[in-house]
Amino acid sequence: MGGKILITGAGGYIGRHVVDAAIETGAQVVACDIKPDGIGKRAKIVDLDILSGEKDLFHQFGEPDICIHMAWKDGFSHNAESHMEHLSDHFVFLRNMIDAGIKQVVVMGSMHEVGYHEGAIDEGTPCNPSNLYAIAKDALRRSIFLTARDKDVIVQWLRVYYIYGDDMYNQSIFTKLLKAVQEGKKTFPFTSGKNKYDFIHVSDLARQIVAIAMQTQITGTINCCSGEPVTLGDKVEEFIKEHGLDIKLEYGAFPDREYDSPAIWGAGEKISQIMEKRQAQGG
Repeated sequence: MGGKILITGAGGYIGRHVVDAAIETGAQVVACDIKPDGIGKRAKIVDLDILSGEKDLFHQFGEPDICIHMAWKDGFSHNAESHMEHLSDHFVFLRNMIDAGIKQVVVMGSMHEVGYHEGAIDEGTPCNPSNLYAIAKDALRRSIFLTARDKDVIVQWLRVYYIYGDDMYNQSIFTKLLKAVQEGKKTFPFTSGKNKYDFIHVSDLARQIVAIAMQTQITGTINCCSGEPVTLGDKVEEFIKEHGLDIKLEYGAFPDREYDSPAIWGAGEKISQIMEKRQAQGG
């Protein structure tokens, strides 16, 4: 395909994979990040401060057709005050891009916007965020849909679930497990492992994000997920086996947290339709 895609946060844990997946489609990729070292060389790297409030960024970025906005500070620290401090900056950036004439904005959200919930999460599931990261994301979601309501722009909000893969670049339980093995530990303190989550590999997530951006029929809030709940214990045991790790889980060493849902996953109808259509097109 043709077209120009701006990817913010392009050097981040997820962003690096999204850049590569977008380039594979044949799109012209403009990548922006304060730390550009990990960005694929086939992308055009542009060093601009997207949170500066400057109104002319759309033209400085070369008038992209699509903006995939993933830039976010302290994403792994859910109660960092920076989430609230920069919330309005993210809103202003997206509003200015919309006002300048961008055709489509695809914004990274999180399942944490929903808060405590048991069962599948769909587009209509009420949100009750319980940490600063989730509160800021939910506020941005609401404000961008409101801002775009009477504008000629497509908005797609990506509700992302539990990500793994490329594990030395994140702060997941899989990262901690690998570090424990590197330190020579033979056991890993664990919870009961009974809670069920929706796990998605970062490469699969990147392909989903790009597939969403490559189409305009399915819009609004879209779950980027597997759609399948899996117990944490089963997933971690699978990870240990796949990587040949010499370590055993110490079940029950930590109590299950009261605020963690016994089972939570994404309803996958929308993303399944998008991916099936993409596959049928040979993408």
